[in-house]
Amino acid sequence: MSTEPATRRARGRRRRGRAFAGAFAIVVGALAVLGLAGAAATVGQGPRVTDVQVDPVAAAEASGSRLIVTTTQSLEEVDPSQVTVTPEAPFAVDTSGRSVGVRFGLPLWDDTDYTVTIAGVEGLGGGPAVTITETFRTPPAQIELLQRGADGDTIFRTDLSGDNAVAVFTHPHIEDFRATSSHLVMSVRNDEDEAALIVTDLDGSNPRELPLPGEGFVSNLQSSDRGDVIGFTFTDAGLDAEGGRESMLHTASLKASDPQPRPIEVEGVDPSVADWRFVPDTDSILLLPFDGSLLLTGPAGEAPTPLGTAVTIEGIARGSSEAVVERVDGMTGIDLTDGSEDPLVAPQEDIGPATTVTPLPDGSTLRVAAVLDDGGAPTGRTSLHLVDADGATRLLAEVPETDAVLQVCVSPSARYAAVTVAPDAVSNPYDTYQLPLPERTETRVLEIADGAEVAALAGSSISWCQVPPG
Repeated sequence: MSTEPATRRARGRRRRGRAFAGAFAIVVGALAVLGLAGAAATVGQGPRVTDVQVDPVAAAEASGSRLIVTTTQSLEEVDPSQVTVTPEAPFAVDTSGRSVGVRFGLPLWDDTDYTVTIAGVEGLGGGPAVTITETFRTPPAQIELLQRGADGDTIFRTDLSGDNAVAVFTHPHIEDFRATSSHLVMSVRNDEDEAALIVTDLDGSNPRELPLPGEGFVSNLQSSDRGDVIGFTFTDAGLDAEGGRESMLHTASLKASDPQPRPIEVEGVDPSVADWRFVPDTDSILLLPFDGSLLLTGPAGEAPTPLGTAVTIEGIARGSSEAVVERVDGMTGIDLTDGSEDPLVAPQEDIGPATTVTPLPDGSTLRVAAVLDDGGAPTGRTSLHLVDADGATRLLAEVPETDAVLQVCVSPSARYAAVTVAPDAVSNPYDTYQLPLPERTETRVLEIADGAEVAALAGSSISWCQVPPG
């Protein structure tokens, strides 16, 4: 049998293989040249933006929101000095691979154009530095308000104009409510006059009832700015001389599939709580038991840090670790990171004794005080002053003697102050709820920058408030 045809076929296959290998090498070489040229061009141009991520809604509602810029190159570390945020806002910067993130330390102002400029951005591979500029606009503020009425109580969601109010939750008896980043939580009394906590989405949809520790009374409902966590104090309905839970603090996560309330108990300390606060941007809790001892604890009451004694907790500014409390000898500020404290700065102008103090993130405070005449006697009017960290004082509003101030709250961004008043207080009786309110309430929203009134809205308990009125 002849082997010549097979040999010819083998030689043909070898020739074709050599031709393919040569062509493949040429293609690979060409691609390599193009790739090197492309890489050189990329390095020559410097980093270019390929993606930007920012959530303006979240940025206006809570601290910790981020703008993330992704580029074509792995980046040298970006220093905070290279970043400018306009209008000015506190921020932190982190660099990871091809991305740089700007984290906002406070909620941003609503309905505002923001520009973030990152100068001198360099790739790890060298090449020219570039400046990256990104802009976005935050949406107008949305708030919730409680209106009680003879035919039932309603929570409305509205913008600051008040012209677009929508009822999102109605119930025969709403004691109080709080808002988290994604939920509303209502403290109600049902048809059997029993306490209940009802959770809905922000638009009032998907209602569900949270479990309670037992049959009793809910008070001092509060919400954390982050984590969808709430807290409340609970008192047994059958409390008597023989015992029971009285004003015992519980917390619950609204994200948990089984949000059972968790009691907060500090070993060796009476569990009855006179006042308390979530500490912003942490999982810590500031407690004031009935014995007057002030404690900073973990989320389960662990590792308590004693902070002396206090009469009341005035507040903790969002984005801040500075608490303002009233001691027996006066108001003081406590740095919760190290326990150091300083007496509350005295206003440069005599505004009279402050009845409430609301701290702001920049170290300034809003102070409500009775207006006195030249002889030091009360006039019946009430003033709201902004007192800067250095004591500089500015009058924001004066409430006439016909009205009574019920509560002052600050928007998450600290742009606005909300002053809830009882108009015509003498002829405006309180209802008979566990948390009583006047039959008519009005919330006046002011720009903190200049005291200009932005809105006057019927209702109370604006969702900016971290604690109940009163």
